[in-house]
Amino acid sequence: MSEMLDEIRQQPEVLERTLAREMPRVEKFKRTLARRRPRLIVLAARGTSDNAALFGRYLLEITTGIPVSLAAPSIATLYDARVDYRETLVVALSQSGESTDTNRVLERAREQGALTLGITNESSSTLAGLADQLFLVRAGKEKSVAATKTYTGQMLMLYLLAHALGAAVRVADLQRIPETVEAALGLEAEIRELSARYRFMRYAAVVGRGLNYANAFEMALKLMETCYVVAERFSSADFMHGPIALVEPGFPVFAFAPPDVTWASIGDTLDRLHSLRAEIVAITDAGNREVGARATKAIRLPRRIKGWLTPIPYIIPAQLFAACLADEKGLDPDRPRTLKKVTLTM
Repeated sequence: MSEMLDEIRQQPEVLERTLAREMPRVEKFKRTLARRRPRLIVLAARGTSDNAALFGRYLLEITTGIPVSLAAPSIATLYDARVDYRETLVVALSQSGESTDTNRVLERAREQGALTLGITNESSSTLAGLADQLFLVRAGKEKSVAATKTYTGQMLMLYLLAHALGAAVRVADLQRIPETVEAALGLEAEIRELSARYRFMRYAAVVGRGLNYANAFEMALKLMETCYVVAERFSSADFMHGPIALVEPGFPVFAFAPPDVTWASIGDTLDRLHSLRAEIVAITDAGNREVGARATKAIRLPRRIKGWLTPIPYIIPAQLFAACLADEKGLDPDRPRTLKKVTLTM
């Protein structure tokens, strides 16, 4: 069994532990934010953490009404530009806490007037020492190069940041996420059987929208780094504005299809793909009764999930699929070629 698969299975425990242990920090930071409410939030990250940040952009803008920007680290690291960060909260997300360009963004932002928050899995990291405030993902050591449990842990931290900013994010709802993740893990045997069908897949597209748009990026990244599949990721809206021209019969498309406000757009995209005879795998839950007729295969979580809570449980089948497909291809997902756990860029 790969370390990646083992760490995917650890996620219910990780999420439960993180939520329980970090609530005192979150409530303390909530008091700070009540005195120093930001007019703007900037999220800085790379790799998988950047996909978590993309989720955070949607979540925070939807639930708090505060504009959110994703940082371009080269503004600080290459161009040495000065940015007015007064009344801004700058959040750096890094599994290791040692991402050099992410840390430089946070350091410069603090010098230029920002309130700063670090979200990391490493309490003794450089990031932990730089940030004004710290949220710790309590994932334990992540051994596989392919990040899984730290991605969902960072997403949970962003829900808690929304709570700290006064959003109507109920902790009681977040406490049910580990249970829904456990239910998603129960699909492993079904997903392993499905992965055999895609053993020779060389290219694919992944689509999502809204809160699950980030999951499209994350699933594509996992397919690229663990299975060496050329996987492009799109919003369902953007996909219809040009990239759909790529699709021919049998073209593999993976879609996140919750029964929420994004379903009209996703459903229309799947209808079009179905007419083109694409090979469609949809990740959904028991609340979506319409996806089956549009998809070649629906990976269906066994219960209905509130739309704003779908992103964490929905990424679990995608992680399992990447881990199982790597095994089908005879690849080691824990040690992808040319990659290391910590990537240093400036």
